[in-house]
Amino acid sequence: MPAHDDLALLVEAAHAAGNIARPFWRKHPETWDKGDGAGPVTEADLAVDKMLHTKLLAARPAYGWLSEETADTDARLSKDRVFIVDPIDGTRSFIEGDHNWAHSLAVAEQGEVVAAVVYLPMRKRLFVAEKGKGATLNGVPLRASETENIDGARLLTHRHNLKPELWNDGCPAFACRFRPSLAYRMSLVAQGRHDAMLSLRNTWEWDVAAGTLIAREAGAKVTDRNGNAPVFNQDVPAFDGFMAANPVLANSIAARLATRS
Repeated sequence: MPAHDDLALLVEAAHAAGNIARPFWRKHPETWDKGDGAGPVTEADLAVDKMLHTKLLAARPAYGWLSEETADTDARLSKDRVFIVDPIDGTRSFIEGDHNWAHSLAVAEQGEVVAAVVYLPMRKRLFVAEKGKGATLNGVPLRASETENIDGARLLTHRHNLKPELWNDGCPAFACRFRPSLAYRMSLVAQGRHDAMLSLRNTWEWDVAAGTLIAREAGAKVTDRNGNAPVFNQDVPAFDGFMAANPVLANSIAARLATRS
């Protein structure tokens, strides 16, 4: 493959990740609790992470590395380009035998994601995007919905984000659904199957890097809960909440959110 064809490299790596993860699914993989509220990790997460680290950095040794399952260092901060990956996004879903988990792989250049893949191997759904070239699902172009009315908007979120006190004048009348993988939630917004996604908790870069580009290239606006555009490969790789929707709806959601006390 061409020396700088990062998207093709990510697609190849995502399929390889699926080949590793599939045999563990519904086979009771060994599981550990990472502690401090970080959630579970399985032997499948670690096996995929090891493969991705080896494969991607062998192909791009000058790139930095940020992954949920690799101990972080400040070495990545001096790199112009960095891989940002979640080996299995939706580990709880994976453990429960649900289909809605994904491999989330991205390349960020000087803080901006330029190539991205979200792959759901059990659903055979491959979302891809490259900066300025659009986003696709299994080769079909994606476009975010044009729904502008906040009441009735199809929102992907967790129920704890719907508490009335988190909103000015109470929570809007969303039609809410939930998917465990943040990367998949953002991809579904890009697809137009849902109008918006919202997380009001601290959100790690690896959860949303790939989804950010896929949603943006489909016409969505992507910000933290305060309306700030995300910048990736930060010293502390986390955001104060996260949301994606078409620009009009995104602005309406931001305006209704209560200011933190």
